[in-house]
Amino acid sequence: MSRTLIGSRALIWMIAIAMAPWVVADDRPNILFIMSDDHTSQAVGAYGSRLAYLDPTPNLDRLAKEGMLFENAFCTNSICTPSRACIMTGQYNHTNGVFDLNGRIEPKNQHLAKEMKKAGYQTAMIGKWHLKAEPAAFDYYCVLPGQGKYFDPEFRIQGDKPWPKNTIKKEGMHSTDAITDITLNWFDEVREDGKPFFLMHHYKAPHDFFEYAPRYEEYLAEIAIPEPKNLWSQPQFGSLATRGANDEMMPYIGTSIGRRNPRRNYASHYGVDSWLSDEDAKREAYNIYMKHYLRCVKGVDDNLARLFAKLEETGQMDNTVIIYTGDQGFMLGEHDYMDKRWMYDESQRMPFLVRYPKSVPAGSRSNAIVENVDYGPTMLAFAGVETPEYMQGKSFREICETGQEPEGWKQEAYYRYWMHMAHHDNPGHLGIRTKTHKLIYYYGVNYEGKQQTPPGWELYDLVNDPTEVVNQIDNPEYAEVAKKLKQRLADLRERVGDDGSHYPAVEDVVQEFWDYSDEDRQKAIEISHEYAKAKQSQK
Repeated sequence: MSRTLIGSRALIWMIAIAMAPWVVADDRPNILFIMSDDHTSQAVGAYGSRLAYLDPTPNLDRLAKEGMLFENAFCTNSICTPSRACIMTGQYNHTNGVFDLNGRIEPKNQHLAKEMKKAGYQTAMIGKWHLKAEPAAFDYYCVLPGQGKYFDPEFRIQGDKPWPKNTIKKEGMHSTDAITDITLNWFDEVREDGKPFFLMHHYKAPHDFFEYAPRYEEYLAEIAIPEPKNLWSQPQFGSLATRGANDEMMPYIGTSIGRRNPRRNYASHYGVDSWLSDEDAKREAYNIYMKHYLRCVKGVDDNLARLFAKLEETGQMDNTVIIYTGDQGFMLGEHDYMDKRWMYDESQRMPFLVRYPKSVPAGSRSNAIVENVDYGPTMLAFAGVETPEYMQGKSFREICETGQEPEGWKQEAYYRYWMHMAHHDNPGHLGIRTKTHKLIYYYGVNYEGKQQTPPGWELYDLVNDPTEVVNQIDNPEYAEVAKKLKQRLADLRERVGDDGSHYPAVEDVVQEFWDYSDEDRQKAIEISHEYAKAKQSQK
């Protein structure tokens, strides 16, 4: 559908709203945007991963069966707050200013909620917010403070006191159940008849450390969870940036399932017996990790059954655009990594399912590249609102409805992770992801251009190596591919406006190692030696 047509509809609807809001109430769909924290596509049955046979998400799979599944939905920065900021603003992080977990989105910049309200939608935000400032652009909110707690959760609400002093507490409840109860109560007591709604329903689960409701204690208890092949050593995976010279950086880059990273790993976290071999300890830690994670996922899926039942009961199921996603992907043991932050597909890819039987074909799939900056414009398009000029994302409503990419649709996703070596020991990096290849550039410094880890490049052929275990950057057969992708990455940075001016000391390093000459490589080796030596001296 053309932007002109969408804009025309929006104008008609806006005029109608001003004159008589009830006239258009049934003409526009409600929009329900469901997002879980750290729920990766590998743990959604409809994506057909190694976990699909465990049937972890039958209610989510219904959305895929009755709507569209996106195979190439990507976050631009795989960390909670920046991803949520991209969705709320329709802008990349270097534009909206939320580079890391310390970022915030003030009410004046809560663009998606503001645009929906201007279009006559009743707006609500329930669950995990994680953008620090009051979600005041919404008509209604009930949100967790920061990460929130899994048990006995407290919520910040509207009230007589200034933000964030108005609170309620759900004693004796798990957050997933509590968030669903609050949303169901919103439908019963707050929802306005005669007005379409825009509801953001966000779960804390399955965020680390995966505290599941006690009723799931026996779920998967006797099951050995299938392992990814790349849980185990892959000698051609990674680079000088992630392995170091002669693998000397492997204990320090990327927290681990097994004992590889002594500072933070799940074998230690779960108290796996010290007398076990490294291989057995990793296998045991992996199974505990996965069972805890999937029990949290099960809680989300079971609660979605309650939410969908409410939509059925109120006659709104088929008149609601239902979208489900996670705020990023998550590593489920792949490459022996935990958490997210990486540009590898398990972390960069977001599940994205959309159901709206009036225009989205059932059982459809798309391999179009979409990014989280596009989610807001797409929801606005379903509401009949043209994408505002200040948003960098583009609506993919047409792809949802036709399965076809419009002329000129993006053929690459941009990625940038800024939190160099914070929390999970991930180096700062940026890159480009196409349908066939991925190029990652680890520049490896913090905001001040310090704490340097060895810079390096990685190139993966996603057609022949979908699990990204063979870095082809030094393979002469891929020299031309690497050259073209590096130029596309430079062009993409310019197109999205990431010019490095935000942190000049970082950009200096980005440019210094961009060509990666023999001299650059030798310097990176020296940085590796220095970093590893410093770490060893801390023991």
